[in-house]
Amino acid sequence: MSRTIQGTRGRDRTTQEGAVPWSSDLVAVGAAMICALVMWLCVALWGGVELDVVTGGDVRRVGGVTVVTTAALAGLAGVGLLRTLERLTPRALRIWTVIAVAVALVSALGPLSARTPAATGTLLGLHAVVAVVLIVAVHRTRRWVG
Repeated sequence: MSRTIQGTRGRDRTTQEGAVPWSSDLVAVGAAMICALVMWLCVALWGGVELDVVTGGDVRRVGGVTVVTTAALAGLAGVGLLRTLERLTPRALRIWTVIAVAVALVSALGPLSARTPAATGTLLGLHAVVAVVLIVAVHRTRRWVG
């Protein structure tokens, strides 16, 4: 069943009943990106923690662009997977949540290659912030619409 929604500037749009608009998912991804950037600014830039990681024998500094880009790519991949699951199964949100938590846990292995305990803790925190913001925001939009 579809419905017509009064849009801005007098335009109407038709959506599937109960469907979450892409804009809601993009706001969730944007929120995760902003939260990660703010945390990076507070801890790395203003707090002085050097986010150096060892990759393949080389030392690489994790900067703000890397933080925002990684959060964006992870978030877009996550909501893309959820949208695919929503087309395939009525239990999409539950399945997606399990996958999202598993991916967040596995991604936490990456920060273990940081050079200092402070960098390790900060990078683990960044991973957790992105995961929690994205998972909570996606759940909120699905419950609000559904």
